[in-house]
Amino acid sequence: MSYVAASEALKDLTVLDLTRARAGPTAARQLADWGANVIKIEAPEALDAGDPVGDTRHGPDFQNLHRNKRSLTINLKSPSGVDMLKRLAAKADVLIENYRPRVKDRLGIDYDTLRAVNPALIYASISGFGQDGPYRDRPGVDQIAQGMGGLMSITGLPGQGPVRVGIPISDLCAGILLSQAIMVALFERQKSGQGQWLHTSLLETQIFMLDFQAARWLIGHEVPQQAGNDHPTGTPTSVYKTRDGQITIGAAGQNLWERLCRAIGADALIGEPGYATGADRFRNRPELNQKLGTIIETFDTKDIIDLLNEAGVPCGPIYTIDEVFADPQVQHLAIPQPVTSPKLGRLEVVRQPVTASRTPSRIELPSPERGEHNAEILQELGYDAEQIEAFRTEGVI
Repeated sequence: MSYVAASEALKDLTVLDLTRARAGPTAARQLADWGANVIKIEAPEALDAGDPVGDTRHGPDFQNLHRNKRSLTINLKSPSGVDMLKRLAAKADVLIENYRPRVKDRLGIDYDTLRAVNPALIYASISGFGQDGPYRDRPGVDQIAQGMGGLMSITGLPGQGPVRVGIPISDLCAGILLSQAIMVALFERQKSGQGQWLHTSLLETQIFMLDFQAARWLIGHEVPQQAGNDHPTGTPTSVYKTRDGQITIGAAGQNLWERLCRAIGADALIGEPGYATGADRFRNRPELNQKLGTIIETFDTKDIIDLLNEAGVPCGPIYTIDEVFADPQVQHLAIPQPVTSPKLGRLEVVRQPVTASRTPSRIELPSPERGEHNAEILQELGYDAEQIEAFRTEGVI
């Protein structure tokens, strides 16, 4: 299937995706979903060491991650393969890679080399720890960044010990932030006509995503600890049992605190000296949560959610993933989007979470088979059928 733009927004943009695993593919997916012509460059099957981390090609993870892309196989250890990549780079707007720093130098596909081919190229790199420094050549994956970036030390119940977050948050955020930086660089290129090298790492991204928790240390010199389901700095914001389940409530701040108390018939708590101010409530959080919990446990989940929403108090159920997609608001938002795979039939994947009124993002293409678009893309580059067949014979593609 030929390239079909998933949106009008970036349809004139060509992106070379040399990445594996998750962080780099996430950056490329952001651009693909907004219409860029993303060419996923992979090793020929005979040279590949195995399936992507955590999933097979036809598994749900891969299918959700690589939609709206086309696949071209290139043997980058072959001089002809490197020449082919340079020919692609000469016409591309963006190249995204997540090789370890020394690997791309060895292959001859580093930024300086490709900038000589195309000075307007935006060359975007993701690594575990950065492009220089003492850890530059270390392998890095999401869970290592979660640990070294401090996230695991503040996740989980107090005293439980370090806990990883349930999604690859370092990978995903690194990819999304890199795609944002690519758009910034493309905007700047309109004025300068020049490309540039962008690079981030899982470690840098994870530390950035600590946000106020990092500021608590850098500015307040306070080392944040695990707070479990309580908010680290605001009370009451926690999980409470109901008669038939559990809910989460976010009622930090004086106004919300008073609304909560009145809604559940706990007006007397508003005037108690130990709970009069936010600082009081935070200091006496265990006792306050116990008192609130005793009252909240007398309500059915649906009844108290309706009651608190009517009072303007943020709250909600705690869903399993299947329950998420059964929720009427989620169904109204049409977050799962269908796509038809030649191998797997009709699938649903998660759409972009931003709606654009004029240039919406769509799911146009399923995740490609390896090398599915070899002939198509190489013909677009100007290679004829005889040259393409020779590349196959020689193991270049």
